[in-house]
Amino acid sequence: MTYSGTVKVGGPADVHELTDLMISKVAVGPMNNNAYLLRCRATGEQLLIDAAAEAPTLLRLIGDDSIASVVTTHQHGDHWQALGEVVAATGARTYAGRYDAEGIPVPTDVLVDDDDTIRVGQVTLTARHLVGHTPGSIALVYDDPHGAPHLFTGDCLFPGGVGNTRKDPEAFASLLHDVETKLFDVLPDETWVYPGHGHDTTLGDERPQLPEWRARGW
Repeated sequence: MTYSGTVKVGGPADVHELTDLMISKVAVGPMNNNAYLLRCRATGEQLLIDAAAEAPTLLRLIGDDSIASVVTTHQHGDHWQALGEVVAATGARTYAGRYDAEGIPVPTDVLVDDDDTIRVGQVTLTARHLVGHTPGSIALVYDDPHGAPHLFTGDCLFPGGVGNTRKDPEAFASLLHDVETKLFDVLPDETWVYPGHGHDTTLGDERPQLPEWRARGW
């Protein structure tokens, strides 16, 4: 089956099979959040990005192999509603951006800074600290040695724009700057983007819109 990244709450996960990594995307909760289960194909170790909601759905997706880690992309409540239950069931190590961790009610085991790495089995993810949607949002980059990079952006980048900055010009300028300098300027157009809600995209599809985003201010 070809991966499309199109999922709906209550529906099945969509699985993106890479050479070294399997990425399962599922939609959960009233705000149509995306959660991503990453599985190292060499070791079977698993990591979850955003235990957003519906702990039973996420635990079924995780399965008997459990997870070693769970990363919360930012402090907004729709991205951690199931975190406590998932951690209690799996014993997973928790990761979050240093400047957002205090806003997450489940204790963070590892505070993440810009350019830190997080491993899932033999696969390495690199964190990018993006300021504007929240003070400590992080995106995760998987630089696939067999193909294009894969980028998990939380609520910092979507098809058609950056994340919500609440009509705050300084927050918008900060987020757009970080997204441009830390993502668009260093990653190729083929980079696959997995956002915190809704459909996937690529950096190449979004890059031509950057001047429009800057001009409109959101």
